[in-house]
Amino acid sequence: MGNLYHNKTAQWIAYGVFFAVLAIIPLTVDDSFLLNQFATYGVYGMLALSISLCWGFGGILNLGQGIAFGLGAYGMAMTMQMQSQTESNPIPPFMLNNSLDHLPMLWQPFQSTGTGMVLAIAAPTLFCAVFGGIMFRARVSGPFFAIMTLAMLSAFYTIILDRQAYTGGVNGLTPPSAFQFAGVEIDPYSPTAYWVVFCFLMGATVVAKLITQSSFGLVTQAIRNDAERVRFLGYSVAGYETVIYTISGLIAAIAGCCWVMLVQYVSPAQLDVSFSLSMVIWAAIGGRLSLLGSIFGAFLIQGAQSYLGDTFLATWLLILGGFFILVVRFLPNGLASLLESGLGLLATKRPSPAAQSNGDAKPMPAE
Repeated sequence: MGNLYHNKTAQWIAYGVFFAVLAIIPLTVDDSFLLNQFATYGVYGMLALSISLCWGFGGILNLGQGIAFGLGAYGMAMTMQMQSQTESNPIPPFMLNNSLDHLPMLWQPFQSTGTGMVLAIAAPTLFCAVFGGIMFRARVSGPFFAIMTLAMLSAFYTIILDRQAYTGGVNGLTPPSAFQFAGVEIDPYSPTAYWVVFCFLMGATVVAKLITQSSFGLVTQAIRNDAERVRFLGYSVAGYETVIYTISGLIAAIAGCCWVMLVQYVSPAQLDVSFSLSMVIWAAIGGRLSLLGSIFGAFLIQGAQSYLGDTFLATWLLILGGFFILVVRFLPNGLASLLESGLGLLATKRPSPAAQSNGDAKPMPAE
């Protein structure tokens, strides 16, 4: 009997059970604040999923995932801000405080909710496609690509921080009212907001899983293991890497939109280096080679931070760092490898039906 961890049917059953448990949460939780917190965990889960898809399966260590997340978040915040403006008062207050007497051209498309949402998702996705295409065609990979993403993240952080009249600067953007879509206001503390995040998380996970099990996913994993050998076989390594990197950015952009819908706030902190590094830590602790494991890692770390961070304060970072070192040292494939090892031991201890039927047979002499 093989290891159930690698059985596709068992994997899909585990995914079904996992999302069935998440679907029960709004039916059992009456505290609106706690429900909102669980929804934000879903956003973190999407970010960890995007890192797992890019780094775990694509072999592309992305330390700048905050670019796609931050651009998506700012696009959503701009859309929500413009929903609160009227024809008689079309300019947001922070622009008036910075001596702007007209709405900048950058903000004008966001006067339409539909256009704003499309731009919030399309702009960071297009950036990933262009940036990834340039880097991968130049065969920039490994730690060099990670450094480039980190440098690009710092550049975006600086731009948004400095252009205060257009981005709100260090104060960020705080839309005064909840997001409205098709005439319906989505209260961030309502079950509706939770269900929106739940659907996006489940949809992104299913799509990512189908990608990893497709022929495209197999080639991508082969590139992760040996890019030169795959290139000699005639595959466009740069094309595959660009696509998987872009899909990862798309998921992060959607997570950014959901984040602003839940917290009604965005600032340069969402493009901070530490936040992007946290995404990598979530995936590494949960298991970067497991989509479900990376999501669980985000839930575990952020849940622990929510309930232990106030107790240990700054010491929490030391605890998290120590835990990360232990996992990397003894569990290179994350906590998911514990489940893989456990199921592997169970499979080896359980004899196969053929062995059981021949258990009483006498051994045959060797030829």
